[in-house]
Amino acid sequence: MNRWTLDEIPWDHLDHSKIDPEILSLVKAASLVEYNGGAYAHHLCRIFDDDPEFQQSARRWGEEEVQHGKALAHWAELADGEFDFDAAFRRFLAGYRVDFDCELSRRGSRSGEMIARCMVEVGTTSYYSVLRDAAQEPVLKEICRRIAADEIRHYKLFYKNLTRCLERERIGFWRRLRVAAGRIIESEDDELAYAYYAANEISEPYDRDRARRAYARRTYALCREHHVAHGVPLILRTIGLRPYGRLARLGSRLAWNLMQYRASQLAKAGA
Repeated sequence: MNRWTLDEIPWDHLDHSKIDPEILSLVKAASLVEYNGGAYAHHLCRIFDDDPEFQQSARRWGEEEVQHGKALAHWAELADGEFDFDAAFRRFLAGYRVDFDCELSRRGSRSGEMIARCMVEVGTTSYYSVLRDAAQEPVLKEICRRIAADEIRHYKLFYKNLTRCLERERIGFWRRLRVAAGRIIESEDDELAYAYYAANEISEPYDRDRARRAYARRTYALCREHHVAHGVPLILRTIGLRPYGRLARLGSRLAWNLMQYRASQLAKAGA
């Protein structure tokens, strides 16, 4: 994997006049989730305890995720002098707990775990592409560009390992579809909602629905059709379908319509 370092980011070019408070709140939440990547790498190493080659790749992936968190956190602290990343991360860990020591995947198989990881990487590469395109602040735009590129490489890493797993497990299309759909639905679970709360709303008690809506409303408002069109082929490939062609076009159109409807609902609720 190609590596970049925090020293390569032009921090002295940060332009406070171009910071969007709505995007800033999303970056704060994302920094917490990304910085927790080492725990997920540990979990993958437990699941693939007899595969040292993949374990090595998983650890490198985890290190890159942690670096993403550090870059986003540093930008957020520069953008908002009152933001204390370390304190926010402690709040996040205290309120969002997952058993990362479990040796079995909650997806039912190693193939299922790789499908779920692919879905996460599809979501993150799309997410950081959205932030990259929406941000006017040049340093954040550069950070998101680098992270989005990393996440597409991470997708390729997990997809490659998925093909290896499928040689042994042979799970069918419908099972692959269920795992993929389930993980996409989980994108509005407690992890992102609590990260948003821990980073932005500590003056009030945690309200899962309120935090989830606040996070999703800001994210969906920034998304554009081409971001959705980029992610759909990756999803289709993961579940074993042709990534391009009529099905991909239909899937992209449907996904975009659903996202627009969801964005409209969230905007009304926010108003």
